[in-house]
Amino acid sequence: MTGTQYGNGRADQALAKAAVDALIGQLALTPKPGLPDPRERTARDHSALRWSAGALLPGLTAMAATARRTGEPSARLRADLGAIGRSTEHTVALAGGGHRGALWTLGLLVAAAALQPGATPVGMTALAKQLAAHPDRRAPRRPSRGSTVSARYGAAGARGEARAGFPHVRRALTTLTTARSQGANEPEARLDALLTVMSTLQDTELLYTAGPRGLRHVQAGARGVLEAGGTATEPGAAALRALDTDLAERTWTPRGSAALLAGALFLDAHPGARG
Repeated sequence: MTGTQYGNGRADQALAKAAVDALIGQLALTPKPGLPDPRERTARDHSALRWSAGALLPGLTAMAATARRTGEPSARLRADLGAIGRSTEHTVALAGGGHRGALWTLGLLVAAAALQPGATPVGMTALAKQLAAHPDRRAPRRPSRGSTVSARYGAAGARGEARAGFPHVRRALTTLTTARSQGANEPEARLDALLTVMSTLQDTELLYTAGPRGLRHVQAGARGVLEAGGTATEPGAAALRALDTDLAERTWTPRGSAALLAGALFLDAHPGARG
C-alpha cells in the first residue's frame, strides 16, 4: 500500500467516525420528544441504539473509500453505495437494529465529503443530491413502508429529501448557528435544530403511525417550542417538556427528524463548515 493510499484510508475512516459520532451525539440529546434518549424511561432503547450505531462504521468507511475511488457522483457509485448500504443494514440488524434512516442520510453525505474533500455543507448536499438522483437498479423491487406511505400521502420521504439536496439538514444547520450566536448552549442549539426539522418535515414514520392529523399535531408542537423562544428560554423549555410528555403518551416517534439532525451534526463537524 502506498503512502497516498494509506492516507486516503485514514481519511475514509475519519469521515465514517465523524458520521457515527454525529449519530451518537444526536442520541445523547435529552429530552427528545418521542425519541429514545438517556432518560430512564427510554434507557433500554437508547442503550441498544448506541451499541448498534458503532456497527455503521465499516459500511460508512467503505462508502467513503468507494466514492473516493470512483471520483464522481455517477450511477455506478450510486449502485455501489446501495449495495454497501444493504450489507450494512444486515450488520446493524445483527447488532440490535435501528438507524436505517441515518444510514441513508449519513451514507450519502459521507460519500459526498469523500468525493470533494473540504467542500462546504452546501457543496456536500449538492453532491448528495446528484447521487440520490440516480436510481439504484440493484435495489429489491419490493416496496418499503416508507415508500408505501410516501405514495399514499404524497410525502417526499427519505429519498425525496435527498433528491432535494437535504433541505431539512440545511435548515437544521442554520438553526445550530443561529441558536449558538444567541447564547444557547450546545444541547439547546441541537434541540432547537431537531425541532426545526420536526416543525416542517413530512415524517413518513409519523404518517404511518399517526396519519396526517397526527403529523400536523407534532409539527405544530415543535413550532410552538421555537415560537416560545426556543429551548434556551424558560417558556420554550416548558413547551418542550409538554411536547415530550404528549408524544410519550401517544407513542408517536419522529424518527425521520432524528436521522436528519444526525446529518446536520456531521456537516457541522466537517472542516468545510468552518471554511
